Amino acid sequence: MRQTEDVMWTFRRVTSGDFALLARWLSRPHVARWWNHEWSAEAVDRDFGPSARGDEPNQDWLALLAGRPVGLFQRCWWTDYPEYLAEMTPVYPPPPGAVSIDYLIGEPEDTGRGLGTSMIAAFVARTWADLPGASCVLVPVAAANRASWRALRRAGFVTVAEGELEPDNPIDDRRHLVLRRDRPGPGGEAPSGRA
Repeated sequence: MRQTEDVMWTFRRVTSGDFALLARWLSRPHVARWWNHEWSAEAVDRDFGPSARGDEPNQDWLALLAGRPVGLFQRCWWTDYPEYLAEMTPVYPPPPGAVSIDYLIGEPEDTGRGLGTSMIAAFVARTWADLPGASCVLVPVAAANRASWRALRRAGFVTVAEGELEPDNPIDDRRHLVLRRDRPGPGGEAPSGRA
C-alpha cells in the first residue's frame, strides 16, 4: 500500500556508530541489487570512514523518519570527483554548481510506500539550504532501475539525457538515464529538460 500522507524527514551525517546499520542495509537483496557493495565491517569502514571523518568531499547522510533511520544519501559536488565528471560529460555535461546524490532505503518493508519520493524531495530541499552555490541536482540512474528513476521523477526531477555510463553492478548494461532538478528561482522551479 502506497503511503500518501505527508512525512517529516530529518537528516544527520553518518558516523562510525552507524556502520553496523549500513552493513545490514547493504546486505539486503533489494539494496545489494543496485549498490553491489561489500558489507563486511572492514569494507564499510574503508568506504564510509573517510566521509564520516571528513577526509573526503563526499557526504553521507542518514534519512530519519520520526527519529528512525530509513535511508542513506550520498552527496557531492560533481567537480570534487574529476573521473566521475569526465565520464559523465560526454553524456550530459554537469553545469557549474551541479551536485549529485545517491540514495537507498534500507529495509524492504519501507519500500513501495512512496517513502523514496518524499525522502528524495526532502533531501533536495535540505541540499538547497546547505549548499547555497548548488544550481541543480543531477543524477545518473541505471535505466533498468525503474523504481529509482520513477521516484526521482515524482520528486520533481526531469530526464535530460540518456547514455552509456559504467554501471554500479556489473550485471547491468551501460544504459543510464540522467535526471535533473534545478534550484527554485524567484518564480518557482522551471523544467530543465524533457519530461
